[in-house]
Amino acid sequence: MAEQVTKSGVFVCLGNLCLLPTAEAVFRKLVTEQNVSDTWRIDSAVTSTYELGNPPDDRGQVCVKKHGSPMSHVARQVTKEDFAAAFDCILRMDESNRRDLNRKSNQVKNCRPKIELLGSYEPQKQLIFEDRYDGSNAHFETIYQQCVRCCRAALEKVR
Repeated sequence: MAEQVTKSGVFVCLGNLCLLPTAEAVFRKLVTEQNVSDTWRIDSAVTSTYELGNPPDDRGQVCVKKHGSPMSHVARQVTKEDFAAAFDCILRMDESNRRDLNRKSNQVKNCRPKIELLGSYEPQKQLIFEDRYDGSNAHFETIYQQCVRCCRAALEKVR
């Protein structure tokens, strides 16, 4: 029996409050709905140390749960292994993440993953996510919907 080719991606943001765990949960839900979850390895990581070991913001968890996207996430920091061989693609959330990730990837010989902006898949061309800690419940819903659009388009591209 032939081995299945596994695809892998890691979502990366500054912290772990809203956008990052939402994007990961949405992508997991999409691959499950499309019956390809067994061919994917999905993770998320932060570039800062602010929220290491902490769960996502309660408002984000409520929003994601409302849409039936399971969320079991605790923040971990990006490691050199993420660049060496662990992932095919790193999906970053904004420009500060690009700078941080480029700096880290330059420390790794033979950096493997492609570093992309998740918003570049946004059909409505809203490239950057407005990720505010002080956001209202409506803000978390907006983030969720943007994650759905971007993750759906990204998944379609690689399928």
